[in-house]
Amino acid sequence: MERGILSPADLRKPGNKIVYGIMVLGIAIMAVTMLYPILMTMFNGLKSNPEINTFPPKFFPTTWHWENFSKGWNYIALPVFLKNTVFIFLGNLFMTILVLGLAAFSISRIRVPYSRLVYFFILLTLFIPATSYMIPNFVNLKQLGLLNSYWAFWLPAGANAYYFLLMKNFFDGIHPEIFEAARIDGASELTSYLKIAVPLSVPIFATLSIFIFSTAWNDWFWPSLVMHTEDKYTLATAIYKYVINARSLDSSIKFSILFMVMVPPIFVFLGFQKFIVRSVSLTAVKG
Repeated sequence: MERGILSPADLRKPGNKIVYGIMVLGIAIMAVTMLYPILMTMFNGLKSNPEINTFPPKFFPTTWHWENFSKGWNYIALPVFLKNTVFIFLGNLFMTILVLGLAAFSISRIRVPYSRLVYFFILLTLFIPATSYMIPNFVNLKQLGLLNSYWAFWLPAGANAYYFLLMKNFFDGIHPEIFEAARIDGASELTSYLKIAVPLSVPIFATLSIFIFSTAWNDWFWPSLVMHTEDKYTLATAIYKYVINARSLDSSIKFSILFMVMVPPIFVFLGFQKFIVRSVSLTAVKG
């Protein structure tokens, strides 16, 4: 059994009890503020439309209308928009591992010419606001004929300086003797990356997967800008266009759809949260 910061003897001291109680109270308040919007959305999705608009509002529904979720599922083509979102996520993840991973590995381990200059140039792009290069990206994609296609997401994913920085710092923490032994055995740099660096970098790739999934799931502006047909809309764009802006749709159906969209990212984060802690601890220790 692991010992915490405070031992049982420390907790018996009056001063420590007060501090510990304040910490527990703070954690409880944070938990309530985080869970309240989710539970409110779920319970509103189970109410009738007149009950949602009553005042004073009630937290729990008087009558549980489970049929609201089936109505919400059939209101828009959620599977089609979910498929588009998953395709974008998988393509962005592949481009991140292939392009940014190879770039970070090259700067970290191969020591390419002018590597420090290239590294600092990439870091400088972090100080450029995203809104300043959104229009140039759109114009470039239009000239390449890639609008209304998944490549409008996959190509920009290979130029994310923040993800590059995370992977580069992680590769710096891997012992160089491992790659030197691989070179002695005749492995190429690409082989070292695919068979050594990638398997050892599962924590950072899992962490990036959560970030990429969250971006693909929540972003609505860029997809609405580059996707022009309904069959290519992402889930967030479809929710914004057909649910949030819908005036004739009952509020209970809106809340049921919103709750169904909120649930998957929660389970994704809960399933991969251990990798976030592991990657943070490993990137902080240099070999």
